[in-house]
Order: sequence, then C-alpha cells, then structure tokens
Amino acid sequence: MACRGCGCGCGPGHLSEDNARFLLLAALIALYLLGGAAVFSALELAHERQAKQRWEERLADFGRRHNLSRGELRGFLRHYEEAAEAGVRVDHTRPRWDFTGAFYFVGTVVSTIGFGMTTPATVGGKIFLIFYGLLGCASTILFFNLFLERLITVIAHVTKCCQQQQQRLRREGAPPRGSPKSPGCGGAAGWKPSVYYVMLILCLASLLVSGCASAMYTCIEGWSYFDSLYFCFVAFSTIGFGDLVSSQHAVYESQGLYRVANFAFILMGVCCIYSLFNVISILIKQSVNWILQKLDGGCCGRCRGGHPRARRNAVTPGHVRSGGGGTEGEAGGRRPSEEVVSMKDFLAANKVSLAVLQKQLSETANGCHPQAGTQPQDSEFSGGVGAFAIMNNRLAETSGDR
Repeated sequence: MACRGCGCGCGPGHLSEDNARFLLLAALIALYLLGGAAVFSALELAHERQAKQRWEERLADFGRRHNLSRGELRGFLRHYEEAAEAGVRVDHTRPRWDFTGAFYFVGTVVSTIGFGMTTPATVGGKIFLIFYGLLGCASTILFFNLFLERLITVIAHVTKCCQQQQQRLRREGAPPRGSPKSPGCGGAAGWKPSVYYVMLILCLASLLVSGCASAMYTCIEGWSYFDSLYFCFVAFSTIGFGDLVSSQHAVYESQGLYRVANFAFILMGVCCIYSLFNVISILIKQSVNWILQKLDGGCCGRCRGGHPRARRNAVTPGHVRSGGGGTEGEAGGRRPSEEVVSMKDFLAANKVSLAVLQKQLSETANGCHPQAGTQPQDSEFSGGVGAFAIMNNRLAETSGDR
C-alpha cells in the first residue's frame, strides 16, 4: 500500500515490522556471507593449489621410485580413505568406540560441536543417532539458556552490591538526611544494571577460559598457542571443523586428569560463548531496528516534505499492536523489545541499557518478580533466553490473541 500522494509503497500496511526486520536481517546475512566467501577465497585458494601441486609431485615421484602406476596408487589410497572413515589412522590413536571414546562422541553430539573425527558407520548407529541427537540437542540448548539466566542473576546481584557499596562510600562522612529508604523495584537512586556489563563479563569469562584451555592444549597436545586458541573458538562456538581435536592420542601424561579437564573446559567454554552469542544477537537486533527506523523515517520524510512523521507505523520498530485496539502509550504501550535506540544513545554505552535485557536485570537485582497470574508481555527476556525465549514469548503472544 503506497503513501497517500506518492507511489513509494511505504504506507502503514505495506510490510509488517517483524517481516521487515526478518528480510533486512536476511539481506545483511547474505551480504555477510558473500563478503566472508570473498575474503576466505582470497586467503586460502592459493595455498590449496600449492598443496595440491606438491601432492601430485610427491605421488608421481613415489610411483617412479617403486615402479607403481598412478591407478594402483590411487586405488590403495581410496582403501585407506575407507579405513579412515572407521577411525583408522596412520598414527596410533585411542580406540574410537570404547566407553571413553563413545562418551566423548556423544558429548560432541549433544553440544552440537560435531567434530566429525568419529561418526557411526553402522545402520543401527546412524538410526540411533537421529533420535538420540534430537532429544539430546534440545535438552542441551535448554541447559545453555538456563545457564545464561543463572549467570545474569549472579551478574545483576554483584553489580547491585558494587553500586550500593559505592553509594555507601560516597555517603561516609556526610550527615544523615532522614531515615534510609529500602530500594524498590526501580533500584537505589534509579540505578539500573547495564546490559553492557553482561557482555563485558561474558567476554572476559570467554577469554579467561580460552586462555587457560589453550595453555593446557599447548603443553599436552603439542599445538602452538595460536592453534590452541583457534581450536578453542571452533569448539566453544560449536562450529567443530574437526581439523584439530583434543584428547585423541592413545596415551597422555596424567591421562585421566587431562580428559576431565578437557571436558570441563569444553563445557564452560560452550556455555560462555553461547551466552555471549545471545547477548551479541540482541545488539544486532537493536542495530537492525535502528536501520529500519532510518530507512522508514527517511522514506516517509521525503513523502511528507520533511515534516515529522507519526511514530505509529507498521514498519517502524516502535510500533506495537494493541490487544484492545487502544492507542499506543509513551511508557507502557510498547514492548521494550521493540524500542529503538538512537545512534547517539547507542554509542553512549555507559549510559544506555538495552530494553531486551534491562527489565530482567533490574527485577533480578532488586528481587522483584512478575505477579502470579499475569503474563509479562513487556519483556522478551521474561520467558527465558535466546531462541527458547523467542519461541516461548511468540507462543504466549499468539495464544493471547485468540
């Protein structure tokens, strides 16, 4: 539906806010993929061609020295590739499917890392993996979400205690001014714990875990420290390429202790990186909302001759559907998850708290909880974190509209 008086097609009924955000994010991801492909192709293609050329020269030289044809050599290598799929390697490695090896495998399955070094070869194993992974991955994602909730609870309480301690130190030596008041749900002196504290603490925790784990892998696995850091990111982010995999040798010094430490580091690292990804995704969503506001505001500004546009528009992230058809309120009519931060506020990291996490941080820090029997519609964080929260709140919204 076009704006009145022009044909730009940016009217209120043209595109819903959720669809506009989805399409914009899809376009940005597509551009991100294209840019990443161009960079990696420029960095890696020449090395791949050189490695292939060196291999062909070595293969031809080996065939001449041992009087073997190219076909015989390739047939032998194909047999080795088939054996490698079952876990056979040139170097002596631990059994892949003893109990400890199988436990390591199922850990990579439910955590969605999937290194690919060990895979089921039998039909029964592949069928069992489908059902086992379905329930295991779902349970682990729920665990990661609950971990992030607990982590936010701890951060909120710690930041509140630090803020109260700073206020207490500033008040020392000053004469008392009336009886002290206990802070309510709004926090002492209007204080609110910043979302950026959560991101900063998660970044530091991820760096600490990765740094300690890399030092251990450098000493025990014999990797360089950079390769160890690379492995930590690939494993903790659940990308799991499989080019480097820990705990694969048959024998280690202090083998039992190392395997326990390896499992603990991977578990802590995955939890920290997963939580960090969730917080960063909120920042990305706020950036997408700001881009939508600028695009929609610029278009409608041209359509209306530069006059200020009304805030109520289907494409603008500030728009909210009212359940009873009422008007939008300045403070309570919008869900905070749909508030837009301006670029000036977006850059003022020390003064801005993003609305998606802000409400839960404040309530957690001050011990406030939603009243029983009410469905909190104003916080995307009220029903969990991450993808679990999005689905939970979306189901609550759609069921409430019926």
